[in-house]
Amino acid sequence: MDSLLPRPRLTVAPGAVHVPDWLDQEQQRELVAACRSWATGPVPMRHTRLPRGGVMSVRTVCLGWHWQPYRYTRTAEDVNGRPVAELPDWLLRLGRRALADAYQDPTAGEDYTPDTALINFYDSEARMGMHQDKDEQSSAPVVSLSIGDTCTFRFGNTETRSRPYTDLLLASGDLFVFGGPSRFAYHGVPKIHPGTAAPACGLTSGRLNITLRVTGLTSQSGVE
Repeated sequence: MDSLLPRPRLTVAPGAVHVPDWLDQEQQRELVAACRSWATGPVPMRHTRLPRGGVMSVRTVCLGWHWQPYRYTRTAEDVNGRPVAELPDWLLRLGRRALADAYQDPTAGEDYTPDTALINFYDSEARMGMHQDKDEQSSAPVVSLSIGDTCTFRFGNTETRSRPYTDLLLASGDLFVFGGPSRFAYHGVPKIHPGTAAPACGLTSGRLNITLRVTGLTSQSGVE
């Protein structure tokens, strides 16, 4: 990818905003170090098994609530039965700042209180099919942070997995927020571009994606 080309912020759809280079390299390194710690437990990073027997190509670890298709729980029954790590306050504050910056409104993140984070690691062969983030009982925006190799990110519509959709490149340090009318838009990652991460980001290969979400749940058992 040619880092010399300008990468302006882009409103992809109402409520869906791409902010390039939002994280500086020090912040990226700090997040990579935190993700490495979370990946080792108490619930380790794993390939999620789907209800019909398939296995996702990305590896995932969760904070706050444990996600498995298609529900959230406080304990990781599909991994080791242990409670997941808590979502730290500093990550919540980062999410609030992300909303304010994406929507260019200092009040946009004031009431944003994400209670879960999904951390996905993509190696060069990993993909994510078109899907909706709809296991939450809240329509609060999703905050997505990218670190490492650039990916092709496909952002679609709320009705179907097929066109119309927009393909854009998410590079290391980029922020993508989708809320409002675009909160339940289909989206996916059809391609990772190996070797595009700057070594200074702290990740020599692959892509980390951190998504902050509000589950809307209050029980200890989550939802089925």
